[in-house]
Order: sequence, then structure tokens, then C-alpha cells
Amino acid sequence: MAREGLIPTVLGSAVTAAGLALRASNPALGWGVAGFGLAHLVLGSIDLVQHRTEGK
Repeated sequence: MAREGLIPTVLGSAVTAAGLALRASNPALGWGVAGFGLAHLVLGSIDLVQHRTEGK
């Protein structure tokens, strides 16, 4: 069974890494993409924690 929140968390990690890599060529775009990825990371982590406590 797939854990809810795992996909947004992994996707957020990848997008954050891509955004940080983009900072060298275009800092504004890189920080924007990194912020979007961090938002996914936070929301996915919250979802993981919520569903972990509901299963008990």
C-alpha cells in the first residue's frame, strides 16, 4: 500500500534540487522553483505525519 504524501515529498525534493541548480544561470527563476519544491516538501511531510497517526 502506497503511503499518502510520499509522492509530493519525493517530487518536492527533486524540484528543490533542480531549483538550486538553476540559481547559477537565472537566480530569480532558480529561487522560485526551489520555493515551489520546498512547498511540496512541507505539504507532503505534513500528509505523511497525518496519515501515520491515523493508522494507529
